[in-house]
Amino acid sequence: MIAGLTVADLVRPSERRLARLYDAALIVGGSIVIAVCAQIAIGYPVPITGQTFAVLMAAALLGSRRGALCVLTYLAEGLLGLPVFAQAKGGLPAFLGPTGGYLVGFVFAACIVGALSERTWDRRVLSTIAAMVLGNLVIYACGLAWLLCLVHFLAKPLGGGLLAVGLYPFLIGDAAKITLAAILLPSGWKMIRYFRLD
Repeated sequence: MIAGLTVADLVRPSERRLARLYDAALIVGGSIVIAVCAQIAIGYPVPITGQTFAVLMAAALLGSRRGALCVLTYLAEGLLGLPVFAQAKGGLPAFLGPTGGYLVGFVFAACIVGALSERTWDRRVLSTIAAMVLGNLVIYACGLAWLLCLVHFLAKPLGGGLLAVGLYPFLIGDAAKITLAAILLPSGWKMIRYFRLD
């Protein structure tokens, strides 16, 4: 049976030590994939990056626990100064600057999207869209809250307003990424059922 399992659970070893190694490899490997996707940027002046897409896809494929640990590993790599964030940024300034709230939001979004995938939301187009939208809303909420704090504490007004700077420029790109996820995830499950992996 594959009900309630994520894609990563389907081939997880049953032996305990191997299962732990498998989980660790997925967590570290997933963080590397997120770092690579974060460097993909299309468009100007606000580029569409692959960062949020990779975060939410990792959560959907790995589940809430491994997905959140994957994102936490990615953030730890960035905090240590590795150039893993968008535009090859890293270090503490990335967390203290305008993008800090979005980065923290990745963890909560991964928990939510992963938990929904464990409840089979990633197997149908509409429920996949709903899961990805919820994940993005969490990222937006954390990002905008942090931007608001920066504006308040630094007393520097944002040109055009909070939503014009922290939300509107990302909507089209995120809609495209949600559409792609809604194609890939249910299609992947159809292939799994076709090859009778259950």
